[in-house]
Amino acid sequence: MANSSFESFHPPQRILMGPGPSDVNPRILEALSRPTIGHLDPKFVQMMDELKDLLRYAFQTSNEVTIPISAPGSAGMESCFTNLVEPGDKVIICRNGVFGSRMQENVERCGGVAIMVDDPWGRAVDLNKTEDALKAHPDATILAFVHAETSTGAMSDAQALTKLAHEHNCITIVDTVTSLGGIPLNVDEWELDAVYSGTQKCLSCIPGMSPVTFNDRAMEKIKNRKTKCQSWFLDVSLMLGYWDGGGKRAYHHTAPINPLYGLHEALVILHQEGLEDAWARHRLHHNALKAGLEALGLELVVPEAERLPQLNAVSIPDGIEDAVVRKNLLDAYNLEIGAGLGESAGKLWRIGLMGQSANRGNVLYCVSALEAVLGELSSSIPRGKAMDAVSAVYNK
Repeated sequence: MANSSFESFHPPQRILMGPGPSDVNPRILEALSRPTIGHLDPKFVQMMDELKDLLRYAFQTSNEVTIPISAPGSAGMESCFTNLVEPGDKVIICRNGVFGSRMQENVERCGGVAIMVDDPWGRAVDLNKTEDALKAHPDATILAFVHAETSTGAMSDAQALTKLAHEHNCITIVDTVTSLGGIPLNVDEWELDAVYSGTQKCLSCIPGMSPVTFNDRAMEKIKNRKTKCQSWFLDVSLMLGYWDGGGKRAYHHTAPINPLYGLHEALVILHQEGLEDAWARHRLHHNALKAGLEALGLELVVPEAERLPQLNAVSIPDGIEDAVVRKNLLDAYNLEIGAGLGESAGKLWRIGLMGQSANRGNVLYCVSALEAVLGELSSSIPRGKAMDAVSAVYNK
């Protein structure tokens, strides 16, 4: 029976400082509302070509195969594995958080053999361990790792890992979901082979699309497959008929037209700001947030040299309940921060400074809200110092 009480949904206005999604730039929200046209309309095709060029700028690549997958970052990950991994292929996976385990799932579902190289959560991938695994498995064909581990806030050395892979005749699959637009990522200079990302992190677009880029080395492996790609939808060779078909675009699927308007606008915004300025902005606001958190007596989990500025993992003080703090921040301040995942659940908070969310107002608001909420729960929280510590960074 129909429910006559249904009404339009109007979400609350939140400040998003979790691990994603981030705040969406108002220009992107406006772009999403523009008139829908056909996915084969010449004007839309023209926009698609611009979008690919903008993605190449964001990735710092000239790769011809640089497109957005019409699904979230998890589908970008799956597109890389399903296209590159065949039954029996040995894949070495560096795991230092949740997303290394997801890579393992992908390899095994493709019929491949996953060789796991484990490092502590909250630390970068160990180059020596990785080299040992490559030497121990000379028949491996792929090295997969996460550049920016969203579950812990740890950053690994993508350039050095890729150099090791190539020295041992492996190509790389690289997760850059949280790094694209937030920290240096130079796909061509570092010779990364197959790379996937997301739209809802440092690009400040809506969730639901996954930029990917494949270089010639990766495409050669795809073209020489002995078996069909196990996913029809994520088969890159089929998608290229739509994305790179020139004047004769082959119908593959109905593209998410309005979300692609939004992604185009997000990439225009990034281009207008400039990549290096965007990286510097994320670093500045991280430094200010760090100063405020430390003035509250809170500790960042990841060593400074391995720490992501856009995803801050913070140890939860003894005697403080994770869920209580996050609920109070959401209810009283409309402020979202993230919980820990996997073995970090209940042990840390993940505070995001990504894209549109990385700004002075958000940092000041987040630190003051944390001071108020934590102060109500524990008398050991220092009061009156955190805001001065944040301001000192900005006034340098």
